[in-house]
Amino acid sequence: MATIACLGWGSLVWNPDGLPIQGPWLQDGPTVCVEFLRQSNNGRITLVLDGSSAPVQSYWAMIDTHDIAEAVAALRRREGIPIKSQKGIGIWRAGDPPPRLIPALSDWANGKRLDAVIWTNLGPRFGGKEKVPTVEEVIAYLNSLTGQKRQDAEEYVLNAPVETAYRRKIIEDWKPT
Repeated sequence: MATIACLGWGSLVWNPDGLPIQGPWLQDGPTVCVEFLRQSNNGRITLVLDGSSAPVQSYWAMIDTHDIAEAVAALRRREGIPIKSQKGIGIWRAGDPPPRLIPALSDWANGKRLDAVIWTNLGPRFGGKEKVPTVEEVIAYLNSLTGQKRQDAEEYVLNAPVETAYRRKIIEDWKPT
Protein backbone atom coordinates (compact mmCIF):
# COMPACT_ATOMS: atom_id res chain seq x y z
CA MET A 1 0.00 0.00 0.00
CA ALA A 2 1.64 3.19 -1.21
CA THR A 3 1.53 6.46 0.70
CA ILE A 4 1.00 9.14 -1.95
CA ALA A 5 1.13 12.93 -1.72
CA CYS A 6 0.25 15.61 -4.24
CA LEU A 7 2.11 18.90 -4.52
CA GLY A 8 0.26 22.13 -5.21
CA TRP A 9 1.11 25.80 -5.76
CA GLY A 10 -1.93 27.12 -7.62
CA SER A 11 -5.68 26.56 -7.74
CA LEU A 12 -5.43 22.98 -6.44
CA VAL A 13 -4.75 24.47 -3.02
CA TRP A 14 -7.94 26.55 -2.77
CA ASN A 15 -10.09 24.48 -5.13
CA PRO A 16 -9.26 20.74 -5.19
CA ASP A 17 -12.43 20.28 -7.29
CA GLY A 18 -12.83 16.53 -6.88
CA LEU A 19 -9.19 15.63 -6.26
CA PRO A 20 -9.42 13.05 -3.46
CA ILE A 21 -7.19 14.53 -0.76
CA GLN A 22 -7.07 13.64 2.93
CA GLY A 23 -7.21 16.63 5.23
CA PRO A 24 -5.96 20.13 4.54
CA TRP A 25 -3.14 21.29 2.29
CA LEU A 26 0.04 21.63 4.33
CA GLN A 27 2.44 24.52 3.78
CA ASP A 28 5.76 22.72 4.20
CA GLY A 29 6.21 21.09 0.81
CA PRO A 30 9.51 21.11 -1.06
CA THR A 31 10.59 24.28 -2.81
CA VAL A 32 9.55 24.54 -6.46
CA CYS A 33 10.47 26.99 -9.20
CA VAL A 34 7.14 28.27 -10.52
CA GLU A 35 5.86 31.37 -12.25
CA PHE A 36 2.69 32.72 -13.94
CA LEU A 37 3.67 31.55 -17.43
CA ARG A 38 0.84 29.43 -18.82
CA GLN A 39 -2.16 30.78 -20.68
CA SER A 40 -4.71 28.09 -19.86
CA ASN A 41 -7.63 27.02 -22.02
CA ASN A 42 -10.05 28.95 -19.79
CA GLY A 43 -8.10 32.19 -20.19
CA ARG A 44 -6.31 32.26 -16.86
CA ILE A 45 -2.57 32.75 -16.54
CA THR A 46 -1.48 29.89 -14.29
CA LEU A 47 1.57 28.92 -12.29
CA VAL A 48 3.82 26.33 -13.90
CA LEU A 49 7.26 24.91 -13.22
CA ASP A 50 10.04 26.98 -14.79
CA GLY A 51 13.76 26.61 -14.18
CA SER A 52 14.50 30.33 -14.46
CA SER A 53 12.07 31.25 -11.66
CA ALA A 54 12.96 31.74 -8.02
CA PRO A 55 12.04 28.85 -5.71
CA VAL A 56 8.96 29.10 -3.50
CA GLN A 57 7.54 26.80 -0.84
CA SER A 58 4.98 24.39 -2.25
CA TYR A 59 1.93 22.98 -0.54
CA TRP A 60 1.10 19.30 -0.27
CA ALA A 61 -1.73 16.99 0.69
CA MET A 62 -2.11 13.26 1.08
CA ILE A 63 -4.06 11.58 -1.70
CA ASP A 64 -6.95 9.39 -0.58
CA THR A 65 -5.80 6.30 -2.47
CA HIS A 66 -2.89 3.90 -2.21
CA ASP A 67 -2.78 3.22 -5.95
CA ILE A 68 -0.39 5.46 -7.90
CA ALA A 69 -2.22 4.97 -11.23
CA GLU A 70 -5.51 5.94 -9.58
CA ALA A 71 -3.91 9.03 -7.99
CA VAL A 72 -2.46 10.10 -11.34
CA ALA A 73 -5.81 9.56 -13.09
CA ALA A 74 -7.56 11.69 -10.45
CA LEU A 75 -5.06 14.53 -10.89
CA ARG A 76 -5.41 14.28 -14.69
CA ARG A 77 -9.20 14.59 -14.37
CA ARG A 78 -8.89 17.56 -12.03
CA GLU A 79 -6.45 19.34 -14.35
CA GLY A 80 -8.30 18.49 -17.57
CA ILE A 81 -5.30 16.59 -18.98
CA PRO A 82 -6.34 13.77 -21.33
CA ILE A 83 -5.99 10.34 -19.72
CA LYS A 84 -4.08 9.03 -22.74
CA SER A 85 -1.55 11.87 -22.58
CA GLN A 86 1.93 10.85 -21.47
CA LYS A 87 2.65 14.41 -20.35
CA GLY A 88 1.25 16.77 -17.78
CA ILE A 89 1.65 14.83 -14.53
CA GLY A 90 4.94 14.40 -12.70
CA ILE A 91 5.52 11.26 -10.66
CA TRP A 92 8.28 10.58 -8.17
CA ARG A 93 8.61 7.16 -6.52
CA ALA A 94 10.79 6.27 -3.54
CA GLY A 95 14.26 5.55 -4.85
CA ASP A 96 13.94 7.85 -7.87
CA PRO A 97 16.32 10.80 -8.23
CA PRO A 98 14.68 14.18 -7.69
CA PRO A 99 13.26 15.96 -10.75
CA ARG A 100 15.36 18.84 -12.07
CA LEU A 101 12.81 21.54 -11.16
CA ILE A 102 12.10 20.12 -7.68
CA PRO A 103 15.65 19.27 -6.55
CA ALA A 104 14.81 18.74 -2.85
CA LEU A 105 11.89 16.39 -3.56
CA SER A 106 13.63 13.11 -2.71
CA ASP A 107 14.96 14.33 0.65
CA TRP A 108 11.64 15.96 1.51
CA ALA A 109 9.54 12.92 0.52
CA ASN A 110 11.85 10.50 2.33
CA GLY A 111 11.58 12.67 5.44
CA LYS A 112 7.77 12.43 5.22
CA ARG A 113 7.97 8.64 4.60
CA LEU A 114 6.16 8.93 1.28
CA ASP A 115 6.20 6.20 -1.34
CA ALA A 116 5.19 8.50 -4.19
CA VAL A 117 4.55 12.16 -4.98
CA ILE A 118 2.55 13.54 -7.93
CA TRP A 119 2.18 17.06 -9.29
CA THR A 120 0.91 18.97 -12.30
CA ASN A 121 3.82 19.07 -14.71
CA LEU A 122 2.80 21.52 -17.44
CA GLY A 123 5.19 24.06 -18.92
CA PRO A 124 4.94 27.63 -20.15
CA ARG A 125 2.52 28.39 -22.97
CA PHE A 126 1.42 31.74 -24.31
CA GLY A 127 -0.39 32.76 -27.48
CA GLY A 128 -0.84 29.11 -28.44
CA LYS A 129 2.92 28.48 -28.41
CA GLU A 130 5.25 26.85 -25.92
CA LYS A 131 7.02 30.03 -24.87
CA VAL A 132 7.82 32.00 -21.75
CA PRO A 133 5.92 35.29 -21.85
CA THR A 134 7.38 38.43 -20.36
CA VAL A 135 5.60 39.92 -17.38
CA GLU A 136 4.58 42.83 -19.61
CA GLU A 137 2.95 40.41 -22.08
CA VAL A 138 1.10 38.73 -19.21
CA ILE A 139 -0.18 42.04 -17.86
CA ALA A 140 -1.27 43.25 -21.33
CA TYR A 141 -3.08 39.94 -21.86
CA LEU A 142 -4.82 40.13 -18.45
CA ASN A 143 -5.89 43.72 -19.19
CA SER A 144 -7.45 42.55 -22.46
CA LEU A 145 -9.79 40.09 -20.74
CA THR A 146 -13.46 40.85 -20.09
CA GLY A 147 -16.41 39.20 -18.40
CA GLN A 148 -16.09 35.75 -16.84
CA LYS A 149 -12.61 35.15 -18.25
CA ARG A 150 -11.37 38.27 -16.50
CA GLN A 151 -13.07 37.26 -13.24
CA ASP A 152 -11.53 33.78 -13.42
CA ALA A 153 -8.09 35.24 -14.14
CA GLU A 154 -8.41 37.66 -11.21
CA GLU A 155 -9.48 34.84 -8.90
CA TYR A 156 -6.43 32.78 -9.85
CA VAL A 157 -3.88 35.59 -9.43
CA LEU A 158 -5.39 36.90 -6.19
CA ASN A 159 -5.82 33.45 -4.60
CA ALA A 160 -2.47 31.98 -5.61
CA PRO A 161 -0.86 30.81 -2.36
CA VAL A 162 2.70 31.54 -3.47
CA GLU A 163 4.46 34.85 -4.03
CA THR A 164 6.45 35.20 -7.26
CA ALA A 165 8.16 38.01 -9.14
CA TYR A 166 5.44 38.03 -11.84
CA ARG A 167 2.68 38.05 -9.24
CA ARG A 168 4.17 41.07 -7.47
CA LYS A 169 4.38 42.95 -10.79
CA ILE A 170 0.89 41.83 -11.87
CA ILE A 171 -0.63 43.02 -8.58
CA GLU A 172 1.28 46.32 -8.89
CA ASP A 173 0.47 47.07 -12.55
CA TRP A 174 -2.72 45.21 -13.42
CA LYS A 175 -6.02 46.91 -12.86
CA PRO A 176 -8.36 44.18 -11.53
CA THR A 177 -12.04 45.08 -11.50
